Amino acid sequence: MTTLIQEPHPRRLLLRLSIGMFVAYLSIGLPLGIIPLYVHQQLGLNDVMVGIAIGTQFLTTLITRSTAGRWADHQGARRTAFLGMASCVGSGIATLAAALMPGNALALAYGLLIGGRVLLGVGESLLLTGNLTWGMGLAGSSLAGKVMSWNGMATYGAMAAGAPLGLAIYHSQGMAAASGLMLVLPLIALVIDKGVPPVAVHTGKRQLLSAIWLLIWRPGLGLMLQGIGFSVLSVFVTLYFAQFGWPYAGFALTAFGSAFIAVRLTFGNLPDKMGGIKVAQFFLLVECAGLLLIFLAVNPLMALAGAALTGCGCSLIFPSLGVEVVRHVPPEARGTALGGFSAFQDLAYALTGPLAGILTGHAGYRSVFLLAAVCAFLGMLLVKLGLTKRG
Repeated sequence: MTTLIQEPHPRRLLLRLSIGMFVAYLSIGLPLGIIPLYVHQQLGLNDVMVGIAIGTQFLTTLITRSTAGRWADHQGARRTAFLGMASCVGSGIATLAAALMPGNALALAYGLLIGGRVLLGVGESLLLTGNLTWGMGLAGSSLAGKVMSWNGMATYGAMAAGAPLGLAIYHSQGMAAASGLMLVLPLIALVIDKGVPPVAVHTGKRQLLSAIWLLIWRPGLGLMLQGIGFSVLSVFVTLYFAQFGWPYAGFALTAFGSAFIAVRLTFGNLPDKMGGIKVAQFFLLVECAGLLLIFLAVNPLMALAGAALTGCGCSLIFPSLGVEVVRHVPPEARGTALGGFSAFQDLAYALTGPLAGILTGHAGYRSVFLLAAVCAFLGMLLVKLGLTKRG
């Protein structure tokens, strides 16, 4: 099935979509650092309520991934991405309303905040799945790895930039100003993407969701085992540094993110050229080595090097395994498959924190990095044995 409008330079369109994704995703990264402060300092609520406020978005994203994929397949990828932006705008409105509530309406403010988090979770699902399906429709399945690589750079970059930006605005201007920016950013992204043409909705026979899950569960499980490493690093690395009194803890995620983006910029075409299976195997081993380096670290520089190596490893696993997903599903089910595939990563992020937290209580922070390294190695074995056989 061809696109509705043929474009001679699909890479330019992909770049435009990636810029739009970065701007829209800033509205998702921006509240991550300020929600705990707002709930604690302004609403006066405890850590459980903070956890609910943060976790609501991730849970909503996980639940709605498959639905977002089916919308992208049957309602249009461009429309799905735009609906995601609209949902993010709604989240900004609800969060702004919470910030403007008077001091005697704390319950209403918290309820509005939770409503905004739900809308943001829905928006993330629709935006990411719609944008991926849109990009692949414009560029073709031969550039599937590049589409996923560029999208990943946009989302990770926005998450990394959004959190400190949100904190800076919160401390200088307050919660209302930060919420207002959350509202405006998706509208700017909508303007950026408005001129990018839609792609045709495939009219083939609808695939049963159960049949699609049978096709994607192996690469999805590999992605989940990879995601444990990033989740452990993001949640526990600061506490790990503090346990030994090491400086530079704040640079661990910087090292991870910088290496992640550098590898995607330099080697982002490898999954398309070499095939996803070989590339995923190699980079899962790289991730495993990075996590082991953190586990064995005797000083902060060694741990930072491990974080950077982990970032290198994580960088190409999503696009590599995603290429295999795209290769094994029909075009009319591509959005559904990518939505379900992404849900495995959401699941890793949702489960790792609390489960690994139980482990740290018995074996210390060092143990979770060993656990994550073992999971990355198991992911490599799964890809090698499970995906190679079905080829």
